[in-house]
Amino acid sequence: MLTYSEENYLKTIFHLSFTEEGGISTNAIAAKIETKASSVTDMIKKLNEKKLVEYQKYQGVILTEEGLLAAKMIVRKHRLWEVFLVEKLAFNWDEVHDVAEELEHIKSEKLINKLDAYLGFPTEDPHGDPIPNAKGEIKKINKTLLSAASVGQTVICVGVKDSSSEFLQYLDKQKIALGTTIDIIEIEPFDQSFLVKIHHSTLTITKKIANNLFVQTK
Repeated sequence: MLTYSEENYLKTIFHLSFTEEGGISTNAIAAKIETKASSVTDMIKKLNEKKLVEYQKYQGVILTEEGLLAAKMIVRKHRLWEVFLVEKLAFNWDEVHDVAEELEHIKSEKLINKLDAYLGFPTEDPHGDPIPNAKGEIKKINKTLLSAASVGQTVICVGVKDSSSEFLQYLDKQKIALGTTIDIIEIEPFDQSFLVKIHHSTLTITKKIANNLFVQTK
């Protein structure tokens, strides 16, 4: 049985593994969790004793097979609860993260499997992130950042890199959501901003925003 804190560490290492090459440094984990490096070292020792991570000084932390599965199950619970909150309780997509952070620590596997079935076995959460199934398998989603698109392309928004409430609220104001069609009219050479058409209206999208929107070619 994992503690609340141990689950948070496993999930953090899992998320960092997508952006860090090789082992995850204790400093990277400390920055993500907003704690001291010494506290991270203490927790890594505990997780290592439980055979959930492997750690070598100067080489960082990696999840063991058992640790990876445990992390995926935490992520699974989090993202299923986000779907439930949006689809069944009418939460906005910028409101669900903090609530799901609490709900993800519920231990009942039976409850989560029934929740999954009740929701129709969704494969993506409200932000476009893949949901691991009960075996820990994750459907690969082919997507690129809007910033990599070209003039004349028509793309569909399929996810966000930045899931902060501020960014999601901005997207709501611009009526950009999952499934929104974006026609790329022009890319400004000076600042790489995008002039796009969305819902029959033109809009300028900054490079920063384009670097945080995942899209697929239509």
